[in-house]
Amino acid sequence: MTPSPSSEVVRAARGSAADGEIKRAYVRRMFAAVAPRYDLLNHLLSLNLDRRWRRAAVARLGWEARPDGVYLDLCAGTMDLAAALAREPRFRGRVIGADFVVPMLALGRGKSARAAPVAADALLLPFPDRAFDGALVGFGVRNLTDLDAGLRETARVLRPGARFVVLEFATPRFAPLRAIYLLYFRRVLPAIGRAVSKHRDAYTYLPESVKTFPEPEALAARMRAAGFADVRFELLAGGICAVHHGTR
Repeated sequence: MTPSPSSEVVRAARGSAADGEIKRAYVRRMFAAVAPRYDLLNHLLSLNLDRRWRRAAVARLGWEARPDGVYLDLCAGTMDLAAALAREPRFRGRVIGADFVVPMLALGRGKSARAAPVAADALLLPFPDRAFDGALVGFGVRNLTDLDAGLRETARVLRPGARFVVLEFATPRFAPLRAIYLLYFRRVLPAIGRAVSKHRDAYTYLPESVKTFPEPEALAARMRAAGFADVRFELLAGGICAVHHGTR
């Protein structure tokens, strides 16, 4: 039986304003602990679908308009998304992978010569206004202590006309698929995650954080409120993931 999530996990996953510092500290500590097995677990637990989802995010960035531009991978982790863009055959630009968990970035170093890690907090990016020709974030906005502030900060560093792509988990709407998904997400995934990562509750935090994250329509509305136009989203894999994109 999967144990109930600890109060710290629940508070970190919910990430209310009052619990912001708890979430920030927990997220940094947790991802540093699971970093050595993070890529393996992503591929294992998603049955390798995560590679396809990242390609879908890159395909919606519109980088082809500026193949020699500078792009931001926000909450970059081990920089798989940055590398997916950097490895595109016609891409000639640079990708900056920003994350505040240094052990994760260290594992991403070297995945592509065109991708460079920068230790940075997504809520206070060390970049000037209008610095980037586009930005992506893969499975990271859930972990922000202030989602709206993070969206506004991303908007700040994008040039006018640049596109922002958000890849994030969702919950399937088709009832039979949703039932199977929730069983896997809440029971099977945490057990496998614990066994492989050796972390007591890292993969309990994941379903808890997805449960409390805004629905795709609500996330789209918040992107618009942060300054993005023409915001749209598509559901992937029957609604397991959503990919949003908007223009600065």
